[in-house]
Amino acid sequence: MFETLLAAFVLLFIVVDPIGVAAIFAALSHGSSLSEQRRIARNGVLLAAAILITFMLGGGTLLSMLGISIPAFRVAGGILLFILALDMIFARQSGLRATTLKEQKEATKRQDISVFPLAFPLIAGPGAMTTVLLMASAGHGAGVMAGLIGVVILVLALTLLALWFAPLIVRGLGETGINVVNRLLGLILSALAVQFILDGVRVGLGL
Repeated sequence: MFETLLAAFVLLFIVVDPIGVAAIFAALSHGSSLSEQRRIARNGVLLAAAILITFMLGGGTLLSMLGISIPAFRVAGGILLFILALDMIFARQSGLRATTLKEQKEATKRQDISVFPLAFPLIAGPGAMTTVLLMASAGHGAGVMAGLIGVVILVLALTLLALWFAPLIVRGLGETGINVVNRLLGLILSALAVQFILDGVRVGLGL
C-alpha cells in the first residue's frame, strides 16, 4: 500500500508541478496585495481539489459508461503524460500544463483568476485529471482509495504553499532554475508514462 501511495504522490506532484504553477501565478497576480494573492490561491486550490477528487471517485463509472477498458485508458493516459513530460523536458508551455497565449491574455483582464486559469487548467488540467483517473482505475480497495484521496490533498496542500510563497520561489530559483527542476521532473514523468503504456499493452493483449 505504501509503495502504491508513494508512486501516486510522485506522479501527481510532477504532473501538477507546484513550482511551475507558482511561477505562472506570480506573473498573473503581479500587482495584487499579499492578502488578495493568498485568497485567490486558496480558492483556486479548493476548486482544483473538488475537480480532481470528483474525477477520482467517478472515474470508473465514467469509463464504464463510455465503454472504455482499463488497459485502453492506461495506454491513452500514458501517451498523454508522455507528451506532458516532453513539454517539461524541453521547457515549453502547452495547453496540457499551462495556459495558451490567448488564455493568458484573457486571464490578464480578469480581476479574479482563482477559477480560470488557476484551478483550471493550471492545477486541475488535463494531465492532472488523467492522472487521478489512472490512479483510481487500478481497482484499489476502500483503504487505498482513501489513501489516494489523501495524496491528492497533500499534493494540493504543497501547491497552495508554493503559491503563497510564489514571489520568493521565483526570486530564489529564477527562470533557469525553475526550468532545470522541471526538466528533471519531466524525465521521471516520461519513464512513468512509458510504464503506464507497457502495463496497458501487456494487460490488453493478455501477455
